Amino acid sequence: MTSSNDASARPSSPYRAAGTLKGRTILMSGGSRGIGLAIALRAARDGANIVLMAKTGEPHPKLEGTVHSAAAQLEAAGGRALALVGDVRRDEDVAAAVDAAVGHFGGIDAVVNNASAIDLSRTDAVDMKRYDLMQDINVRGTFLLSKLALPALRRSAQDRPGHAHILTLSPPLNLDPKWAGMHLAYTMAKYGMSLTTLGLAEELKDDGVLVNSLWPCTLIDTAAIRNMPGGERMVQAARGPEIMADAAHAILSGGMDGAGAVLSGNFYTDEEVLRATGVNDFRPYSLGAPEEQLVPDIFL
Repeated sequence: MTSSNDASARPSSPYRAAGTLKGRTILMSGGSRGIGLAIALRAARDGANIVLMAKTGEPHPKLEGTVHSAAAQLEAAGGRALALVGDVRRDEDVAAAVDAAVGHFGGIDAVVNNASAIDLSRTDAVDMKRYDLMQDINVRGTFLLSKLALPALRRSAQDRPGHAHILTLSPPLNLDPKWAGMHLAYTMAKYGMSLTTLGLAEELKDDGVLVNSLWPCTLIDTAAIRNMPGGERMVQAARGPEIMADAAHAILSGGMDGAGAVLSGNFYTDEEVLRATGVNDFRPYSLGAPEEQLVPDIFL
């Protein structure tokens, strides 16, 4: 079976980039597998510098890939990579990652807040350790990594206007009670990430640092989903992570500049971004199911 990070069996991407990430330095939380790795690989093919900070330094018994194997893939794809074993919940690890990115590559042009924990349990069933984990990784981790990278991002914005960016993988702020009622603990954690986008976009609007969120319209095939009960069946009605990688590339490389949109404070979906770049057929991203049978993602 094709793994979630193996695009070799899939049709070529319909996305045609208008910009490039060559020479840009991206600091990402997570990224050893799944959507984060796909985003990093797309940047690496341009010749970007990618700093990955992830917990997985040793092979996981159920999940494929480590931060070191991911870095090797990025180097093979044409990028430069720095693998850091660290936990976004630890202040000292995040500070060290920011310092390492600046020391190794000379600065930071983009932060991608990719690390996230998920538990869709209802309130009476959710374990409070899982609740704390989601708050610590999703909300606090996103806030902390963004906060500590701000001095480097401001320097990037001054040196190369339009290059400095914070991109967070979180959903639009949708206050329909449906989403809070389905999985309150997870909704609070993901919306905390999105509030960080909303607030930082306003706070940094005069600093030249662009701040946006990105979210998929459909279920995305990842190892984490495959390891959930019924996951192998679910991903047959999903898209590959390449659609998120292409959308992130378009945002970070300036592909939205000609779309007539405000470039900061947006809660983009993958389809919205790619349509703005001229993509109208999303079938190449699917794993085989007809478009009308794809599973929609939550929060939309």
